[in-house]
Parts: sequence; C-alpha cells; structure tokens
Amino acid sequence: MPTPITMSASGLSVPNDPIIPFIEGDGTGPDIWRASVRVIDAAVAKAYNNSKKIHWHETLAGEKAFNKTGNWLPDQTLEDFKKYLVGIKGPLSTPVGGGIRSLNVALRQILDLYVCLRPVQWFKGVPSPVKRPQDCNMVIFRENCEDIYAGIEFKEGSPEAAKFLAALKEAFPKEFAKIRFAGTSGIGIKPVSKEGSERLIRSAIQYALKNKRKSLTLVHKGNIMKFTEGAFKDWGYALATREFRADTITERESWILGNKEANSDLSAEGNAKAIDPGYDMMTPDQKAKIVKEVESVLAAIWATHGGGKWKTKLLIKDSIADITLQQILTRTKDFDVVATMNLNGDYLSDALAAQVGGIGIAPGGNINYHTGHAIFEATHGTAPKYANLDQVNPGSVILSGEMMLRYMGWTEAADLIIKGMDGAIAAKTVTYDFERLMKAEGDTQVKKVKCSEFADAVIGKM
Repeated sequence: MPTPITMSASGLSVPNDPIIPFIEGDGTGPDIWRASVRVIDAAVAKAYNNSKKIHWHETLAGEKAFNKTGNWLPDQTLEDFKKYLVGIKGPLSTPVGGGIRSLNVALRQILDLYVCLRPVQWFKGVPSPVKRPQDCNMVIFRENCEDIYAGIEFKEGSPEAAKFLAALKEAFPKEFAKIRFAGTSGIGIKPVSKEGSERLIRSAIQYALKNKRKSLTLVHKGNIMKFTEGAFKDWGYALATREFRADTITERESWILGNKEANSDLSAEGNAKAIDPGYDMMTPDQKAKIVKEVESVLAAIWATHGGGKWKTKLLIKDSIADITLQQILTRTKDFDVVATMNLNGDYLSDALAAQVGGIGIAPGGNINYHTGHAIFEATHGTAPKYANLDQVNPGSVILSGEMMLRYMGWTEAADLIIKGMDGAIAAKTVTYDFERLMKAEGDTQVKKVKCSEFADAVIGKM
C-alpha cells in the first residue's frame, strides 16, 4: 500500500512509495502534466532502480473542478494537500465574477505556505536577452502570506473605503492629510510582521547554509517604508546575528574585521571613519554610536570570526529594491540567495526568469517548513489558445517536479532531471517558443519538437 509523507520534530519523513497529490491545471495544463509526469517518473525509476515509486493522486481545482463539482476549489482538494503534505500543480485559471481572487493565492493562504521559493538558473543554449546568462544562479525566498498578498483593499468610492477613511481621519489626522485625493482613493493595507519576516528569513538562512551558498541579500524599500520594509531588514539582521552567530557575518561586520586585519593598530575611531565615509560630518552622538558599534563587534566576534575566518561565513547584506532590479543585470554574481517581501519578490523573480529563458521554464515552490506542507507549481499562465495542441514548453512543471524531489530528499532523481534538461536543450531539441528565439539568433541547427517529444528528449538525456 502507498504511504503518506509525514512530518515530525526531526523533519520530513518520505517513504519509498509516497502518495503525491497533483492538479493537472487548466488550459495547457493537461498537455504539460502528461509530459512532466513521465519525466519525473523516469528520473525516480532510473535513480533508484525502481526501488522507489511515486503514487500519483489526482485532486481537483480550477475549471475541471468547477465542471465536475460546481466548486473552483473543493474542500476535498484542501484535505488532500493537508493530509499528504507535498504536492504539485499546473497553471490554474482565476475564476471570473468574484469569489476567490486567485486559486493560487487561496491555496497559499489556507495552507500558510509562507515561502515562495524561486530558483533561477540558466541552461546552456537557452536564448537570453543578456550577454552572460550563465552568471545568474540565484534562489529567491519571497514572503507568501503578508504584504500585498494579505489582500486588504477598499475600492474607491465604496462604503468600506469611506468608513476606513473616516476612521483614519479621526484617529490619525496627520496621516490622513497625506492622502492627496482622499475622496477618490482606493486604499490598501500592507501588513509586514516580525513573526512573518523572521520565519521567511530563517528558512532562507537555513537553505543557504545547507546548500553552501555564499551570501543572503535582504531586499527591501526601507528608505521609504521604514516600519514595514525597513523593519523587515532590521529583523533579518537581528535574526542572523542572534540565531546563526557562528555561521554568519553581516556586511558591516566584515568591513570592521577586514579593516582591523589590514591594520592591527587601527583605532576604533579610525575604523569607524573607514566604514562610514560621512563620519566627519556627524554629530558627536552619532560618532560615538559608530565607534561603539566597532568596539562591540570586535569584542563579540573577533575571536571567532577574525583572522580571515569571517570569509568562510555566510555573508548577510541588504539592498534597496529599485537598485537591486538594476544590479541583478549589471552585477549578477553579487547575488546568491535573496529574501524579500511579496511584491519585491514578484518583480525580482520574473525579471530574473527573463534572463534565463522566461517564465515558461521557471519553477516555483510554496512551502511551510514548520508543517512540511509544500505545493510545487508552474509559474506561468494557462495559455488556453494552445490547449490540447501538444505544443507548449513543459519546462516549468518539469523543473517544479525537480524542486519537489529535492525537497523530498530524493536528490539523485532531481539531479537526473537537471541533467536531462541540460542535455535536451544543449542538443537544440526544444519546443516552439525556444525554437523561434534560437532561429532569430541565427541558429539553423535547432529542432522543434512537441511538448510530449520534449519530455522524450529530456528522458533520453538522463
């Protein structure tokens, strides 16, 4: 009998015969799923000589669910994902006419899948608009339940908006005065909590340490939104130095230690001047604060991190969101693991996907590392005009399956999928989307294949 995956205090427990629920998806979803499931099954069979096998359990959401049950997201589907912990899904349509704003968001919110995990890597031969797509090898940890995904909005001109604005005007008149056109404003609320931020950042640090990544960048707009995005950054630094002190170094700490190593006679004041170029223009209190910071860092971690030992630690740094969108293009190698809030992560992950071939092959995972629940998914839309034509690129779901296998600890099978994708694309055996782009770049050797045939090519290159 197949066995459910379970979660204990020691982590995820995955049997050799796990039950994995899947949603094939709407539009092109069935085409993509048929191709992807063959790739996943082939990788598992080859990696473990048929000693392990996934038992797939279909569960319903989207148009197929509505047509069969009259419900876009049946209760049984939620029960399946709750019971079996780990699942995978294709693209889903958003219901028209109200109700659920997004089935994807609903699943994330209901199951509290607070991490949106988006790895971004380039496969040799994939057309790219940048000169060095191979420099892009990042993992985005995007907060999945707060920020704009909380969904707290009041429509312009609605009774709810009027009531909220009236309450705001009465309780916070100064803040109300900042709304330039209050009578015609839609209002949104952006909650960013300490608990929500810390659990995301903690997961990102643990991932970075486990996978021997070099740095974690906290991306934020804290120069403007000081008490939401700025707090996210501050909470992140505090968490890193409190819970992961032996394994991390902040960027400012690295400057302080590096300055001391370069000049052992350097005074605390001299070090303060080096890390803050505006030191000479500061007030005496501001100067004293920087000097105290230098002294505190040296007292706390010189013995454990000095003498160059900090260079082996995970570097924790931060970057303003707008400059980050520029620097992921101009200084790509400076970014490794990124932790950020929902909206920033949305922009970043899609901008990065464009560098490595587009969201057509961009995988995604939604995870709660505390409960073990995880849903891996296509990051693109349903493309209904291509439905049932066996044409579209199944790469997003295939690579989401690779993420799922890696999350389950079946790394050998996950590695085979990467090997198969590498081999198929390098051999220029691709679906129409890549074929068109490759030909536009002058490649005359490319071979266009169907969705199902691309799966065959990936399996053949394992």
